[in-house]
Amino acid sequence: MNTSRSNTALPIGLLAAAGFLSSAGARVIDPLLHVIATDFATTVPIVAVVITAFTLPYGLNQLVLGPVGDKYGKLRVMLGALVAYAVATASCALAGNLASLTFLRAIAGASSAGLIPVGLAYIGDAVPYEQRQVTLSRFLTGVMVAQMVAGPVGGLFGDTIGWRGVFLVLAFGAMIVAGLLAWRIRGLPDRRSANATFNPRLYARLARGAFSRPLLIGAMLDGMIMAGSFPFIAPYLHDGFGLSYQRVGLVLACFGLGALVYTQLASRIIPRFGEPGMVTVGGLLMSAGLVVGMTAGSGLVFVLVELMLGLGFFMLHGVLQARATEMLPDARATAVSSFACVLFIGQSLGAASMGVLIQLYGYQVAFLIDAAAIFVMALWLRALLRNRVAQR
Repeated sequence: MNTSRSNTALPIGLLAAAGFLSSAGARVIDPLLHVIATDFATTVPIVAVVITAFTLPYGLNQLVLGPVGDKYGKLRVMLGALVAYAVATASCALAGNLASLTFLRAIAGASSAGLIPVGLAYIGDAVPYEQRQVTLSRFLTGVMVAQMVAGPVGGLFGDTIGWRGVFLVLAFGAMIVAGLLAWRIRGLPDRRSANATFNPRLYARLARGAFSRPLLIGAMLDGMIMAGSFPFIAPYLHDGFGLSYQRVGLVLACFGLGALVYTQLASRIIPRFGEPGMVTVGGLLMSAGLVVGMTAGSGLVFVLVELMLGLGFFMLHGVLQARATEMLPDARATAVSSFACVLFIGQSLGAASMGVLIQLYGYQVAFLIDAAAIFVMALWLRALLRNRVAQR
């Protein structure tokens, strides 16, 4: 594949749609935790297992689908993943108890593993690094939109016809995107590497790399202390401020709005701040947002908080993702999927840890601890990236 070919040749709309479905599948559950807990006669911390059930298989299956994408074609892996995701997600609507829902969510998460990371790797093959972060921000627009609509849709279903219908909507959307991708895929180049599949040497290179190893550690921390804690804002707003699920969903949509601001400003702020500055400002925005939220006396303040979290998260996370595409240029899907694997393992651990912290100390203390951890992580990433620049 010619890596300098025009960005207009990319199926960016379909890639973004796949990213939308993957992100929506993960996040739509947030405002529904309380509804599902009521339906199955249990508590929110126990029902939070459905978050881990999606994210842990999502992370682990990267180790399979990434190398398969490198060997057989990234777009083909995405097509198969979309079909499997659609079937598993539709089945979630038929779950009769928490155990079966957890199992089906695990299958959906494992299928979803072939969407965003493999799409990122495909863009890495097609776009030079100088243009890549801006192009990735366009791809991530689908993820951002999902962050905006997943909450309101989940809240709407929670307050009206229940939580099952949302899974059917997601499954229907996945089949449409799969059909369009199947039609388009024949006319697109799709780099393959015959020696990529399950090559231990590739993982050894990642583990030994002077920059790839700390980058993977950063991805783990990213998942644990940021993505793993955010789903608990929804039940906090409902329990702490008495907001309806519809209002909670609208508030959560502001996370996606903040992220969308990032995609619109990426081409301006990336050159201005540089990568060390991006992670610093992003970390400060998230830490400050959580402190404001936990010391506020009104749930409406979380409109601002979610805007800050969305913008800050993608400023920081966008840098890590762009760097991940360069860890193994000759096997990008393996590298990006390894990055996603540790990210979502971290998210699963973070969700479980946050649930324990909330049970022990309550929402406010747990989130303030999280804010401090985000600030420290941002400073560490800043130092890591500055050293990387200095070594060039």
